[in-house]
Amino acid sequence: MNNLNKDILLGIAIGDALGLPVQFLDREVIAKNPVTTMVGYGQFDVPAGTWSDDSSLSLCLAESLCNGYDLNDISNNFIKWMFEGYWTPFNKAFDIGKTTYFAIVNLRSGTSPHLAGMDRERDNGNGSLMRILPLVPYILNMKEEDRFKIIGEVSSLTHRHPRSILACISLCEFAIQYINSQSVEEAYQAMQQTILQLLKKEMFIEEDIPFKRLVGLSYEEFKNIELKDIRSTGYVIDTLESSLWCVFNTTNYKDAVLKAVNLGDDTDTVGAITGGLAGIIYGYDTIPSEWLEVLAKKDDIIELANKLDSIMK
Repeated sequence: MNNLNKDILLGIAIGDALGLPVQFLDREVIAKNPVTTMVGYGQFDVPAGTWSDDSSLSLCLAESLCNGYDLNDISNNFIKWMFEGYWTPFNKAFDIGKTTYFAIVNLRSGTSPHLAGMDRERDNGNGSLMRILPLVPYILNMKEEDRFKIIGEVSSLTHRHPRSILACISLCEFAIQYINSQSVEEAYQAMQQTILQLLKKEMFIEEDIPFKRLVGLSYEEFKNIELKDIRSTGYVIDTLESSLWCVFNTTNYKDAVLKAVNLGDDTDTVGAITGGLAGIIYGYDTIPSEWLEVLAKKDDIIELANKLDSIMK
């Protein structure tokens, strides 16, 4: 494994940038003119290769991890992103989700990082799921309980509801189990066992219905879910399921992220998470070079990934 941080950070940013121009468009609308490569403008009128909040917050987390794990430091990076345009393509934050916005306002006003995140059922958007994968290299060799604790804390900076936390754990566990087994099917099965165990805990005991499909279907059954039954909305469960489904139904980075963004709706986030996973599975060197060439702040992202990699060795 040459550089896991580069696989994840470039994977996320490329998937995000591919999806941004068609964000919020219906699947049927995109189907008339499918995304086949990196394009610009569209929904946000920005050049090709522009990434959004998904990548910005992932990069803020990754940069903080260069100094070790410190929730206050991660929080400060999030605040700088939202109010000063830190780790953004053009020095201005945009496309900010409501839950994330209010949580970062709380952080800025001095609320503890453990309590700043929103925790109502309606606060289960995908805003913590979209930025959680950069934790994977850092927590890779930790004990399960330590991994879960850190994932929960980092999700809770913005999304503190048990459903969002469990979704973040599920995504990270799938990634970690893939790294350990090099098998998508085995990683999925191991992730299912993790979710089943956690659903017995008091914190997650009411989450069995949202996670029913993820724990109840075999790998083949999940892979064979019909397109019409895959919902690519901003709801955390829909996003998690969509991203896994895209990975299961493709065999390379390019096809995985194109499948993700052509699902429509929350295309940048489903693209970003699918891109992060596909980066882990296939490696950053399989990302089409013409996409990388136009990626905003590509050199800065690579420099950060290399720095993280050298620190974590």
